[in-house]
Amino acid sequence: MWRTYAFDMVKNNPSSGMSVRIAAFISALLLSLLTGVFYNLWKYEVERIILEEGDWQSRIVGEFDEEDLEHIRSFAHVKDVVVNEKINSKDSKKGRYNKDGGEKKEGRQDGEGEEVVVDIYFSRYRAVFSDMPKIAESMNIAPEKISYHYELLAMYLVRDSSDPKPRLLFPLFVLIMAIASFSLIMVIHNAFAITMKMRIHQLGIFSSIGAAPRQIKSFLLQEAAVLCAVPVLAGKLLGIAFSMGLIQLLNILLGKDVPGRHASVFGYHPLVFGISLAAVVITLWVSAWLPARKLSRLSPLEAIKNTGEVHLKRKKNSRILRLFFGVEGELAGNTLKAQRKALGTASLSLVFSLLAFTIMQCFFTLSEISTRETYFARYQDAWDIMVEVKDADVENFAQIREIQGLSEVESAAVYQKAAAKTVVLEEEISEEMKAFGGFSHASVQQAVKTDVGWMVNAPLVILDDESFLAYCEQIHIPVQLCGAVVRNQIRDVTNPDFRHPVEMPYVKGEKDICILHKSGDEKQAAEIPVLAYTTQVPVLREEYASLDAYELVHFLPASLWKEIKEKIGGGEEDSYIRVLGKNHESLKELDLLQNRIEEIIGPDYRTESENRIREFEANARIIWGMKVIFGGFCVLLAMIGVGNVFSYTLGFVRQRRREFARYLSIGMTFKELRKMFCVEALIIAGRPLVLTLPPGMIAVWYMLKMSYLGTEEFLSEAPVLPIAVFILAISGFVALAYYLGWRVMGRVDLAEVLKDDTMM
Repeated sequence: MWRTYAFDMVKNNPSSGMSVRIAAFISALLLSLLTGVFYNLWKYEVERIILEEGDWQSRIVGEFDEEDLEHIRSFAHVKDVVVNEKINSKDSKKGRYNKDGGEKKEGRQDGEGEEVVVDIYFSRYRAVFSDMPKIAESMNIAPEKISYHYELLAMYLVRDSSDPKPRLLFPLFVLIMAIASFSLIMVIHNAFAITMKMRIHQLGIFSSIGAAPRQIKSFLLQEAAVLCAVPVLAGKLLGIAFSMGLIQLLNILLGKDVPGRHASVFGYHPLVFGISLAAVVITLWVSAWLPARKLSRLSPLEAIKNTGEVHLKRKKNSRILRLFFGVEGELAGNTLKAQRKALGTASLSLVFSLLAFTIMQCFFTLSEISTRETYFARYQDAWDIMVEVKDADVENFAQIREIQGLSEVESAAVYQKAAAKTVVLEEEISEEMKAFGGFSHASVQQAVKTDVGWMVNAPLVILDDESFLAYCEQIHIPVQLCGAVVRNQIRDVTNPDFRHPVEMPYVKGEKDICILHKSGDEKQAAEIPVLAYTTQVPVLREEYASLDAYELVHFLPASLWKEIKEKIGGGEEDSYIRVLGKNHESLKELDLLQNRIEEIIGPDYRTESENRIREFEANARIIWGMKVIFGGFCVLLAMIGVGNVFSYTLGFVRQRRREFARYLSIGMTFKELRKMFCVEALIIAGRPLVLTLPPGMIAVWYMLKMSYLGTEEFLSEAPVLPIAVFILAISGFVALAYYLGWRVMGRVDLAEVLKDDTMM
């Protein structure tokens, strides 16, 4: 009976549940969009991890034969065991895990045989952390020989307490879904409450003839289900289509040239459909259940007496609105105050969306300015092409001469970095640094007190001999290869303004000999001459003392490095090539030069290269992609607010018919009623702007302060247009909601409304 009646009510009163339909459609659309985007984000991250690191779940290092591998395979949850040929072949060059036999080299003193790295794959991921210790124990292998693919396992919700890093993807999604669902519940709850209140008189009649509260609640929930079925299906399908479009848009914006990025292919799993549908159903059920439960508890007398009319409270007169808009403004203000609870979610969502959008736009604008000034503009004349050469030593890299000889190249340098330490004696410290406080502000990682002075980090930058000679000419010292140049500069670490640092001499610069100690084993050391102390650095794309202000950087020629490297312990595995072209304004020219350089190096080394213009464009695309993602979240909040406005406007029109009829009966004209409607729309659209302005200005001021950028710099590129478009879009949708409400009101015979006590 009740199911049939619910169908008949929806069929015979199509306009009465329009606000519910709109709210259900928006909720299904947004939740479907969120789950679709999250699934593809998760899918992309899994693909990236596998491409970069492999799809193994655990690794074990040891001396294994085929029998040992079969023993590992015998464990119930182990799917496969594979010797990692790539790692073993690579590390065999370094004297580690020499799988192919032969004499073991440095770093392997703990065994007679040869060690290999073995990747283990599990059929049940959750068994990894329980089975691996058992495997190691059965084969008498130390626990530290085991490693886990924490990042990949975390993507499948498999975590272990020993995981050193927080994995925030799933918690972030759950948080966003919870916020979205809660906000949607508030929106849809209001829509259901408005629609159900129109039935109060009717429900009272049902109660008076014997309908139980449980039956009334069941009827209301069934009516809600009938109203929401089609909008939910349409919203879900459109949400899937929007998520597909968003993924394609990100592919276009980010492109294929972003380092480390691969194209994302849209995918959709049945489980995702089920999860999003469950989220929508739960959201709608809670939204409908709350008002249904409340209305079902009304007594028959209360329900029959209730007309569903909006009651205004005279004590809350809106004097300011009356001053600007006359009596129509006062009536509009009183109406909004009477429905403050219903409009609370809408106002809050619109404020949050506008505030978040404003802060996001300003943040990315400041980020663009900062990146351009501190990176691209700063090194504009230093590099056009950067090449990272894998497993290359600078002293043996002969190809640099061929690169320097290219007609398109203005200058080129190859360099390698190494870690070392040195002791700064108390008497060496400059007077300026003593006045600053010496090493009193340094951490134990930056400087350690010794018997004679302070042990500090002394990073080494090893240049090819020709580039080092050019550096000597740059700082106007005798051109020679027999010593090092020391960067004699330290900044005031108590001054947080990194854009305008206060710098001072580090040491007095009187020593002509420096002692470099091996990092991690200070007993090993090498003594080298000091050619000069200077504040000038070679033309490289490098930051110095950005993280450790107390480091004392040394620049060495490759020939000198070759003599001392064994004492220092060797440098980093890779070398870097900095190339400045003669004509570096065109992307096409840089691409051709980049290809030419890779052809020279490619046959002998693995390389990764980038050019300045393409990197700049990739950075711009990344920022645009981030804007799309965060902007989408802001649009989501705005849609929730606008959806609530639509629910309020279209839902309360039927309740306000008697209100408007009374106004007309005492002499108000349709023009004055329309003015009242316009004032209401203006208040709803303008209130978020007024409330957003103070915190938005404070947030922008704080970001300017933290970035140390000038106000004029920001104002010249301030995102006025996108913020204005966002405000106009919100205002337009609010105006549309009230326009539709007015259209509905215009079709009602208000004279007949006064005769209708049931409001049905």
